[in-house]
Amino acid sequence: MTKASFSVAILASDNMMPGADEARNDQFELEEQMGKLRPAFAAEGLNVELMPWRDASDRAEEFDAMLPLFVWDYFEGNEDTFLSEMAKIDSRTKLLNGFDILKWNSNKSYLEEMSRAGAPVIRTLHVERATERAVNAAFETLETDKLVIKPQVGGGAWRQALYTKGDPFPAKDKLPPEAAMIQAFLPSVQSEGEYSFLYFGGKFSHAVLKKPKAGDYRIQSIYGGSEEAYTPTNQERETTRNILNNLDFTPLYARIDLLRGQDDGLKLIEMEMIEPYLYLNFAGGEEGENKGAKTFAAALAKRLNRAER
Repeated sequence: MTKASFSVAILASDNMMPGADEARNDQFELEEQMGKLRPAFAAEGLNVELMPWRDASDRAEEFDAMLPLFVWDYFEGNEDTFLSEMAKIDSRTKLLNGFDILKWNSNKSYLEEMSRAGAPVIRTLHVERATERAVNAAFETLETDKLVIKPQVGGGAWRQALYTKGDPFPAKDKLPPEAAMIQAFLPSVQSEGEYSFLYFGGKFSHAVLKKPKAGDYRIQSIYGGSEEAYTPTNQERETTRNILNNLDFTPLYARIDLLRGQDDGLKLIEMEMIEPYLYLNFAGGEEGENKGAKTFAAALAKRLNRAER
């Protein structure tokens, strides 16, 4: 039986588009990922076009689905515009993940909800502003001498600060511009690294271990971080499975990021369901034979076929 054919737009920030005048330093990650997604999607009858997210709503009706996989600037003061554009798309075609999921996932206050549901979330304080008074109070509340201060709407370590008690307070432009999260610094990010588990259609695909360069704590490639394939234990797989089970929906794609806590258990630090880098290089297989890309493509095709019926 011939597979149905669907048109799919993958959305990106302007600075991630090929040939961008002011391309991000990690723009190569889009090229690497698309090199695996395009042929894997094509094998499932999914014809892919890459486009800037700011142009997407005007063309939404031309596509069967739109995926905001590379919108790596939505949090840089663009959140309201981004969500407005995604709402328009959601009203005109299938947005995946859906608008309600994107809106929920865009503000990391969702970690409070996950914690209440029983997920092993790293202890987090949420404040309206990362003022010196609020940050200094967090040292006592979190019983630590070193803190990580993050935007509630952010990514890629943007406007994120590491602050040690007694040091000069970070400059305003180094701190979150609006609502912030304050967490105790976990030394395991330097001694062990950060884990990412990838799921497509609720199915586990692969995992990676990300490590910062010596002397840093940020694991992103633009800060010199590195990655390696990781085979999780059954207990670690169960931990991430239980985290997903706390959701009342099954995202098409999700990346669960964790750090080792002081109790030796993995702690949830973030769930990425908007624009996660998928680390397909570590999923096994090249180009269209990449196992992660094939799992992703099959999950998307299943949803689109089901919607068509």
